[in-house]
Amino acid sequence: MTVHSPVPLTPRMSDLVGDLTSESTLIASLVDALGSPLNLILPQQIRRNVDEFARTMAVHGLEGSVYYAHKANRSSALVRELADTDARIDVASLAELQHALGSGFAPDRIMTTGPKTPEFLWLALRSGVTINVDTVQELTLVGEISCAHDLPRVDVLVRLSSFTSSGTTISSRPSRFGVSTDGVDAVFSVLDKFRDQLRLLGFAYHLDTIGIPEKARAFDGCLLAMEEARARGHDPRVVDIGGGFGVDYVADAGEWDAFTTALSEAVLGRRDPITWQSTGYGLRNEGGRLRGTLGLYPAHRPVSGPRYLDSLLSTDAPNVGSTLAEAVLDNMHRLWIEPGRSLLDQCGVVVGRVLEVRPANEDESFVRLDLNARDISIEEHGVHLDPVLVPARIGERRPGAGYLIGNLCLEADFITRRKIWFDAMPEPGDLLAFVNTAGYFMDFSADHALDQPIARVVALSRNESGWSWRLDDQYWPDPFYRSAPCSSISSQEGS
Repeated sequence: MTVHSPVPLTPRMSDLVGDLTSESTLIASLVDALGSPLNLILPQQIRRNVDEFARTMAVHGLEGSVYYAHKANRSSALVRELADTDARIDVASLAELQHALGSGFAPDRIMTTGPKTPEFLWLALRSGVTINVDTVQELTLVGEISCAHDLPRVDVLVRLSSFTSSGTTISSRPSRFGVSTDGVDAVFSVLDKFRDQLRLLGFAYHLDTIGIPEKARAFDGCLLAMEEARARGHDPRVVDIGGGFGVDYVADAGEWDAFTTALSEAVLGRRDPITWQSTGYGLRNEGGRLRGTLGLYPAHRPVSGPRYLDSLLSTDAPNVGSTLAEAVLDNMHRLWIEPGRSLLDQCGVVVGRVLEVRPANEDESFVRLDLNARDISIEEHGVHLDPVLVPARIGERRPGAGYLIGNLCLEADFITRRKIWFDAMPEPGDLLAFVNTAGYFMDFSADHALDQPIARVVALSRNESGWSWRLDDQYWPDPFYRSAPCSSISSQEGS
């Protein structure tokens, strides 16, 4: 076995995040006051991300809406900031619906998705939000509740799944969400039964894949369903293509390639291990041959977010004879998208204090942090990035390598089983900042395990005067931020 050089994974950082992580005094004072772990939210960034998605749709001549998938992060500051943009919001629980309504979203800017309780549906129908249904049974329940309470007609989308293709066979992973395209007749039967209660707004899909061919097939299937609906006397006008546009986490493609290569070589025993106890993340050595599938998120994805949307819209529709964007445009449909992770790109940082650095073996250390794997669930979600060191003191330090472990009394509490190489080894009292973690990694799995506190959340903004901050639940957008002066409005009306 040969010892090789370090294998870093340097995170991609926006100018806003880069500036924030350099503010060591500010970050240290926030952690001193509010504790470790601490979640830092950047509402300004999510506004920029909404604009990028909107511009991408506009380039293709499309009208539509960007829906934020609320489940990706619990922050109130992000939801309130979005309420002050042209974005809309996708909620997947009763509490999320209440949160959206209480944060400034009017009902016509809210859509419900996912499994729904009767109470969730009752408030959704009472509020007049759009309901994106997953099953024929759910569609029936919406009609029955609406009929029983004599409510106004509700806009519904129907999520579809199990799309077929007349061309080359495309493998499709099964989904438990959506009505099979073979069962659309049952959908129309329910719509016909409740014509006074339900208005078909359109069709949707949401696939757990990054494969553009599979998504293009689903997109095309929704377009065909729209044609069928029109033939049956309905007037659908929306195609909702969900999310799954991805994030480019790693700054350097070469580093990602070097990491995956080194992991394969380590599993085969051709180099020193780069993971704790030779964890293979789905890869294994069978008689000198590499077997299995790498179970990690493809952290270097230059075609992600708005670029991925652009690529998808530029793809030929299998059964239409044009690109997907042209098909939507030609039929005068509206396009809805539901980015979660990608709309939160560069919107948050998790900070944890270093409690202890101790030997793991002869050449490596354990770096124990005052947070756990539920506070920063990068290992659970298969995303690997190096943290940014925010030192407590300035001075010469030695380089080193080690594994990040958490504050729970559990052998499994690893922040990352991947070895981290530090140019300057952390010391107790330092802080480690995990950047670009707002989407699913920050609070998706957080709980009070072993009575450990979960992170408080701070919303930060930067202007020409520097940084300012508020507790997340105390953050509200400036009510005068986008308003035209009253004097200019009066002068225009009187001219």
